[in-house]
Formats: sequence, C-alpha cells, structure tokens
Amino acid sequence: MTFNWLSQIFIISLMNLRNIPQRWGTSSVAIFGVACVVGVFIAVLSMATGFQRTMSNAGSPNTVIIMRAGATSEMSSGLSYEQTQWISSLPGIEKNGEQLLSSAELFVVVDISKKTTNTSANVSLRGVMPAAFAVRDKFNIVEGRNFEPGKNELIVGRSAQKQFNNLAVGSSIKFGQTEWRVVGMFESGGGLAESELWCDAKILQAAYRRGNSFQTIRAKLISPSVLADLKAAVAADPKFNVDVKLETAYLSEQSAPMTKFIMGVGYPLAILMALGAIFGAINTMYTSVSTRTREIATLRALGFGAFPVAFSTLFESLVLAFVGGAIGSVVAYFLFNGYTVSTLNFASFSQVVFDFAVTPALVKQGVIFAAAIGFIGGLFPAIRAARLPVATALRDNG
Repeated sequence: MTFNWLSQIFIISLMNLRNIPQRWGTSSVAIFGVACVVGVFIAVLSMATGFQRTMSNAGSPNTVIIMRAGATSEMSSGLSYEQTQWISSLPGIEKNGEQLLSSAELFVVVDISKKTTNTSANVSLRGVMPAAFAVRDKFNIVEGRNFEPGKNELIVGRSAQKQFNNLAVGSSIKFGQTEWRVVGMFESGGGLAESELWCDAKILQAAYRRGNSFQTIRAKLISPSVLADLKAAVAADPKFNVDVKLETAYLSEQSAPMTKFIMGVGYPLAILMALGAIFGAINTMYTSVSTRTREIATLRALGFGAFPVAFSTLFESLVLAFVGGAIGSVVAYFLFNGYTVSTLNFASFSQVVFDFAVTPALVKQGVIFAAAIGFIGGLFPAIRAARLPVATALRDNG
C-alpha cells in the first residue's frame, strides 16, 4: 500500500514537471518573482556579511586595545603620554627582544574624495609607533616602502587606495596645512586597517596640535590566557583610568550598529518582496490546477488518491521556487560577490572600505527563503486540487 502511495506521488509529480513547458508563461512569472526576492535578499545581506568580515579580519585574539575608561570608540578616547608609558610595567605583554610589542596611536579623520563619485568622505589617518607593525600579525607592505619616522610620509591601505583619489604611491596629498607624500601601500588580511592611512604618530601630533597625547594603545599578549591578569593589574591602579578589551571584542562592538542597520533594512525589504512573490506563486499554481482540472479528475477516477494529487501540486510549486532561488543566488554571486564599496562607520565617523561577501551560508538562507515562498504559494492550490469533485470536474471539462 505504501509503495502504491509513493508510486502515485512519483507518477503525478513527474507528469506535472513534464507539463511545465506548456505553462511556461505563468511558470516563468513565479520563477522570476522568486529569483528577484532571493537575489535582493542575498545582495543586501552580503553587504552586512562583508562589513562584518572586514571588521573581524582586523582583530587578533592575542591583541588588546587600551582606551580611556568609558570611551566607546577611538574617537572618544584620550590618553596622556604618562599613561602610554606605564604599560611597560603591566604583566602579559609580549616582547620582541627588548622591544615591548605595544603601540600608542593617534586617530584623526581627514577629508578625501571618492573615485567613483568625487564626493568627499571621512577617512581615518592613524599615527603609529614603530611597534605597530609587529602588533598587527597580517600587516604587509606590498608596494613602495614604509614611512620614515620624522617625515611627512604616508602608507595607505589597499582598500583605501582603490576607493579614494590621490593615494597612488608617489603622489602627494594635503590635509589642512600639511602636505604628505604617499610612499607605500599595505595589506592587512582584508581587515579594517586597509581602509586607513598610516603615518608617524609624532608627526601627526605636531600637524594636528595634539601635544604629546594619544588615543589608544594596542598591545600583543603572550597568550589570551593572561588577559585576566592584565585587567586585574589595570584595576589595581585606578589613577590611570583606562579600559582593556580584546581587539576582536572591540571591533565586534564597532560593527554591530552598521550590521543591525543593514539587516534591519534587508529583512523587511525581502519580506515585502516575498509577499509579492507568494501571490505570484499562488496565481501560477491556481492556473496550473485550473488548466489540469480534467486531468486531475481523470487521475482521481482511476484511483489516484487526494494526497498524491495535492503533494504533486505542492512539489511543482517548490521546484519552481528552487529554480528561481538558484537563479537569484547565481545572479547575486556574480554581480555582488567581491564588489567593493565604502560606507560610514557610525562608531568612528570614518569610511570603511569592504567587499560584498556572498557566502555559502547566505546562499543557504536564500534557498530556504525560496522554499518558504514555494511552500506557501503552492499550499492552497494543492488543497484545491485535492478537493476537486471528480464527477463535476469531468462533466465541466468533458
């Protein structure tokens, strides 16, 4: 009996799929609708995924960032020279020979025009100490050379050079009253640093009249296990008034507002479009059922059950949805994966350059979304197909 039930489902479902070309007009509408929904859904969320990946790639589980207590970002932090010196007495900081792997850093925002639109944008200009390059594991100069301490020289991130004007190696650019020469371009594992410009911290202090102050300290730990001891040592000396966070935790906090904003836009937009696709699928499947009324009635008269008839209709809707989902995923991948854009990081008020990332997890979400559309769109027509009165259907279509 079970075999007969399964064979009925197989026979009717195969018959429905073979007849799709005869209903290609209405079927293509359903496929196109689902493809659009899935394509937009993946494209929007790939922006959030790419932004998160850029932020997470910048961090290291062995690196801490030290800021003024209560500061929510580098922009709102401030440290005196004395505070940057006491770190040498803290436990757990790694050394390279006699050099302590910690870098006191200064962070300012400069105005540069975008290549694509020629509109101005805020870009991060970071003043660093020599140890900064050893603190960042993925840092690598890929064109030109590093800046020389004491000179108005810049090195620029790969992403910043691609997105903004006047950052080619060998060019000069002016910020305020100070002219800088671009001497090198660097990579940093695709992380946030690649959206920045770097220079000598002492020169940046003088150019922006910051005295001998800094904003943050980045330091490399011997291992993540010493973080508790480091925090305890900081808490034991409250006059320094600083907070210690893992760099990965800090960057996760920084990326959260933008990620939530993108998802807050993406999911409602996808749901609104999905409603239209569902109505399109319902219309397609109702049309399919109405054009096959006699066929369905004949099958029922020959002994085929109501459930196999309903299941075959639902299966057809799911197939159309999966085809649309696959098309939408492929189009989104080729159009958006790796597409470079920049957006304002709400936390630092500076541009972050990142690539859209169409990941397998996003494609999986898109396919599930398509399946939900197909299921809802095919459910009511499937019920209608199962409830068709055999005698009436045969008489009306005879």
